[in-house]
Amino acid sequence: MSNNLAVLNALDSARTQWYHVQAIVIAGMGFFTDAYDLFCISTISKLLGRLYYFDPATGKPGKLPPQVNNMVIGVALVGTLSGQLVFGWLGDKLGRKKVYGITLILMVICAICSGLSFGSTASSVLGTLCFFRFWLGFGIGGDYPLSATIMSEYANKKTRGAFIAAVFAMQGVGIIFAGLVSMILSKIFLNAYKAPSFHKDPVFSTQPQADLLWRTVLMLGALPAILTYYWRMKMPETGRYTALIEGNAKQAAIDMGRVLDIELAAEQDKLAQMKASNEYKLFSPEFFRRHGLHLLGTMTTWFLLDIAFYSQNLTQKDIFPVMGLTRKDVEVNALEEVFETSRAMFVIALFGTFPGYWFTVFFIETLGRFIIQLVGFFMMSIFMLIIGIKYDYLKTKEHKWLFAALYGLTFFFANFGPNSTTFVLPAELFPTRVRSTCHALSAAAGKAGAIVGAFGVQNYTLNGNTKKIRQAMMFLAFTNMLGFCFSFLVTETKGRSLEEISGEDGGKNDMQMAGREPSRATMDRQGSRVDSM
Repeated sequence: MSNNLAVLNALDSARTQWYHVQAIVIAGMGFFTDAYDLFCISTISKLLGRLYYFDPATGKPGKLPPQVNNMVIGVALVGTLSGQLVFGWLGDKLGRKKVYGITLILMVICAICSGLSFGSTASSVLGTLCFFRFWLGFGIGGDYPLSATIMSEYANKKTRGAFIAAVFAMQGVGIIFAGLVSMILSKIFLNAYKAPSFHKDPVFSTQPQADLLWRTVLMLGALPAILTYYWRMKMPETGRYTALIEGNAKQAAIDMGRVLDIELAAEQDKLAQMKASNEYKLFSPEFFRRHGLHLLGTMTTWFLLDIAFYSQNLTQKDIFPVMGLTRKDVEVNALEEVFETSRAMFVIALFGTFPGYWFTVFFIETLGRFIIQLVGFFMMSIFMLIIGIKYDYLKTKEHKWLFAALYGLTFFFANFGPNSTTFVLPAELFPTRVRSTCHALSAAAGKAGAIVGAFGVQNYTLNGNTKKIRQAMMFLAFTNMLGFCFSFLVTETKGRSLEEISGEDGGKNDMQMAGREPSRATMDRQGSRVDSM
């Protein structure tokens, strides 16, 4: 630690204060927006099928064709993957703050335009919707590496994991609000228009109101982003970026001294020595020697986790009827279907998804990232395997609440587990010069897994075939066990400075010291050292 710059030591040892709270709220509201925009589509996708694929000749509710459904659900994920790679790289090249504002503006514009999707035919309306949701996802993608990197570089070392996890926990709040907003709006429309149930009204006269509903749900995703733009632009560039990448120790000392309300020495000569020892490029032999296994570990675990996590989230609208949480589409009109789907999504998120995020926030600095990730993967695998094996038993009316409990527990252990830790670890393991890019690569691998879930697993189970759902759940249990195994490629990071973890302070990181990942004994020593501080 003595080899580190004074400004970085000050950040690492700073007591928790107001600027930490501001950073969590500002970055967290970005993730709230991200989650709302990505998951609100699940509440209205069936509605889009009713509106644009209704066949008066059959008198049955319309459904999105499988390929159209995949595009509507998955196009934002493709955009997110692309945005993560582009903005993650730009975050290291241009600065975290400069790129941070661009992502927010893009999210606001595209959320509004998604709701204004125009066209005279079903294909033109949905084509426009998919276009804007791709670019919405592109902006969302930039928020992943930038929010994580900014929070990790602002935080002190004792609470860094909890702060980063708190930012990510706003994803859970966003998912809750995606269900809550859709539920409230659909109830308002139901009360205002007194729409009859579908089986009593084959002509389906609720179309005008339903069309306004889905557009309003999507456009409201711009609101939280607009509210936080001013505060995001007021944040100073992180001291680590200013010092270690721009090479301006004086400006870093001024910026962080103002934030911490103390005077800091510039130490330009010491900074020059640190930069000289860390000039290796991304994907160079030196990078792979120091960080290769870590990058492989963060990418594979996030990829495997998101196959399961997004498969569960995006297909829950089809599982809710099996649980008895929603009625069949022929028993409800369009607005009732949105209300029931949103209500079920809200309940599962509130009692299963949301608590898991905050359990991670509260326990990540005591249990550590490694243990939480292993336990989460293992428990997800167990519960998904039970659902897969006992699906026929669980889907009966008598056992619907047991089904709901098991289903909710998979979300709990995803979030009190790898869904949170795979976000935290890439923000801590890699050096400042490539931190945003490496986080982006890890997150993009995750979105590749999400795309597998959206286009592969969801398509496989789209018709509700019992055998296929059972097979899908057992496949997801297997991917979680693979994630458990690949977790051994990452290391525990709690209680250490970012420079100590990466070796930027002149010391050696875990891979350099041992030529392999540290043993559990090593990690236990690290944990003991933190607990004694």
